[in-house]
Amino acid sequence: MTAAPDTALPPLPPLADQAERLIGLGVHTRAQLSPDELREFAARAGEAGDGALLAVHPDRAPASALAPLLRREGKPGFVVVDMADVDDFTPNGSEPPDAPLYLLSGVDRGDDKADWSPEEALPALAAQGRSPLLLTEGIHWVLQQPQALERNRCFMTIGSRLRKANGALDARTPAIWISNGTGRDGKERRHAPKVGWCWWGNRHTWLGFGSTTARTP
Repeated sequence: MTAAPDTALPPLPPLADQAERLIGLGVHTRAQLSPDELREFAARAGEAGDGALLAVHPDRAPASALAPLLRREGKPGFVVVDMADVDDFTPNGSEPPDAPLYLLSGVDRGDDKADWSPEEALPALAAQGRSPLLLTEGIHWVLQQPQALERNRCFMTIGSRLRKANGALDARTPAIWISNGTGRDGKERRHAPKVGWCWWGNRHTWLGFGSTTARTP
């Protein structure tokens, strides 16, 4: 396995700014929250919460609603056509707090694990005291910090998995990267943010593993 060096990202915006960003995008409406509820949550966290990521519970704002809000070079985000079941990828071992809004600390893109498979990365993250991001959390991160998604430095969100009717986990694992405008994506989507999937046992040199150190309501 080849480990890519971590590339430092600037700090996340203050929580008050993150709340206003979600309000401006209309996420609060989808989540059935008022603008004041987001603002009050950010205010309660105060300066102690700065550096954290503000997230809406996936039951309130699913990936299918969040992905189109992403933007890169003026192009909206999208979910690949063969992932129509995107909202069925639910938390698996990375449970969010039982609250409509919560914070994630120490969010990291996992560049050091580029060219690892999800199967290899999951125990390594656990050994580091880290929890893999949910797909919705990864989208929230890119909404607040678009530079978290770079060419050749994108990330998987393996905290979300799809459980089949027989109880087994689907071999697909969600990821967020940048479209090349090929195949069914369409040329018009070149450079757009893309929600797709990779196989559980496959490696990709350009995909790390998004993770967090803690989730707090």
